Amino acid sequence: MKNTLVYLWFISILLSCGKDEEVSSSANQNSHIEYFGFTLIDTYWDDPTDAESKTNYADEIHNFSNIADILVVNSNDNLSQRIQNFADLDLKAILHLNELFFELIDTNSLSGSNYDLRPDYEARWNEFKAINLSILNTNSIGALYIGEEPTWNGITFTELNAVSQLLKKDFPDIPSMIIEAYPSLSDLQIPETIDWIGFDRYFVKNPTINGEFQKDWELLKSKISSPRQKIMVILDSHFIDWAHGDFGNIDLIDMGEVADNYYELAKSDEKVVGILGYFWPNGFDIPESIGARGMPERIKSEYQRIGKEITGKNN
Repeated sequence: MKNTLVYLWFISILLSCGKDEEVSSSANQNSHIEYFGFTLIDTYWDDPTDAESKTNYADEIHNFSNIADILVVNSNDNLSQRIQNFADLDLKAILHLNELFFELIDTNSLSGSNYDLRPDYEARWNEFKAINLSILNTNSIGALYIGEEPTWNGITFTELNAVSQLLKKDFPDIPSMIIEAYPSLSDLQIPETIDWIGFDRYFVKNPTINGEFQKDWELLKSKISSPRQKIMVILDSHFIDWAHGDFGNIDLIDMGEVADNYYELAKSDEKVVGILGYFWPNGFDIPESIGARGMPERIKSEYQRIGKEITGKNN
């Protein structure tokens, strides 16, 4: 009996060591990934699939996320309470600043929505900055998101550079970020003052082996203009039945696997600073779209698992 107990004790030690090695290996693989979160968290979007009037979903993601977005519309927007709500949930904000700096002019762009830099962009920024100075710091802000798919939407390098230099001059420690649409990557020029870059390409089951995605991935990295620039991976966390089916041969039940594959992509490159899921609530882009919020529970569990591994939020 004594020998049996000793044997069982020895086996348990070996198994425990094996588990510790697995945890340590996973931690080493993702140690360069600092952030995990979702978009459309505080952007005035009310999920049309429920009866609740709600436009802030921070309480639904904070247990496994550490970053989420806040939309800025006007130069006199006061973000103090919205930022405090995030801080109470241990979330940093990505501020959408497109509307602050750019205005829709016409349809003469690849996307059909052509934006120009506002003539009074500096005055608008100075007003916004004065109102929100107390929260414009690295404790509260994860990144300043300058333009929505800038090249795709007609924003020139000169315009993008002017804004990025302005932000870097005033807040050099807060990262600035741009995310480009994949069809415009070949024309993208990245100002040296931009800190985080990324691109969006959806309806791909496994970006680590998909040839078109990998070409875009390498093209994005070839556009890096400063060695300190890092990559934000845009996770496909929404589902459109006909689009995911026709373009990616992806069923709803596959979206957990899709998330795992994007995570593997992020772990494979030391340049990656975070993963941002597009998007959380339902019904955005088109009414029948399913956001991460509306996914089956086992798929949401995958988002939670990945997020907790990255953020360390293991409650």
